[in-house]
Amino acid sequence: MSKHHLKRLVVLRHSKAAWPVGVADADRPLAERGHADAPEAGRWLLRHHIVPDFILCSVALRTRQTCTWVCEELGDKAPTPKLESGLYAASAARMLAVVNHVPETVRTLLVISHMPGVQDLVLRLASRDSEHEAYMDAASHFPTTGLAVLETETPWAELDGQDARLTHFAAPRAKKRG
Repeated sequence: MSKHHLKRLVVLRHSKAAWPVGVADADRPLAERGHADAPEAGRWLLRHHIVPDFILCSVALRTRQTCTWVCEELGDKAPTPKLESGLYAASAARMLAVVNHVPETVRTLLVISHMPGVQDLVLRLASRDSEHEAYMDAASHFPTTGLAVLETETPWAELDGQDARLTHFAAPRAKKRG
């Protein structure tokens, strides 16, 4: 792949959410651990020089809060996120349809959404030349704050299956205190 045409798709599962009684699923907030872990995703992206120029975020509260923490870590490098109702409780096919409408000018796209769609999307897009360990990690366990980085030269509108090389999988966590 030539670096000139290379695009990156970062797929991030929201951080750990709470389960308050009587709260609708879309309104569930991050748990204390989620508030601690979410900034770590932003720090991981900066350490790996993967800064999105476009962010699509599910409308659920927990994804929006995760996005806020990530953007806070990215600082003035963070683009203004776009809330996308089509990412809430979406299947891989629905998420891919959203990604397929991203403008070609976007070089690094961050999608923040939910299980099982995030895992299914990554596994659908991962090509045969993906990093083996990253693929196995994404396939076996996609925890909260889990993120996958895929690289492709394929236009966003044409992404479908096995079109992107999975290069990284990580689940950044805050260090426990005490």
